Amino acid sequence: MNNFQEERILAIDFGSKRVGLALTDPLKMFAYPFKTLENNNNLIDEISTIVKSNNVVKILLGYPLREDGRKSDITYLVEKFCERLKSRISLEIIYWDERYTSELAKADIIEIVKKKKNRRDKGLVDRTAACIILKEYLEEINSKT
Repeated sequence: MNNFQEERILAIDFGSKRVGLALTDPLKMFAYPFKTLENNNNLIDEISTIVKSNNVVKILLGYPLREDGRKSDITYLVEKFCERLKSRISLEIIYWDERYTSELAKADIIEIVKKKKNRRDKGLVDRTAACIILKEYLEEINSKT
């Protein structure tokens, strides 16, 4: 059995084409972009494998809302995805407001990734957005302790 220090949190930035993932370090102090998956029939299986192999104990799922807080079309897709995920993975899944994370991710990438050629990786935005979701969550829970 893995001990407490080895547990991680997974963040998911769901998209109709690609799904970005980010993980915490084993001490749950830092977030890092992990992987981008294609949104296809294997998606839930791939996430399930990642959850098991990285001893994930909690999942954050980006919850896309309009600027005024209302649901959008993609919000309903995220809710359906969450139900599918819950049917396969018995972990706590927390919706996390993801407004502006893609814009923040693009700004981070421009600042960090110097070569324009390397910025063309569309999956980079997805996994960086997932990382921002996870960083926001960690900052919130750490501010309460």
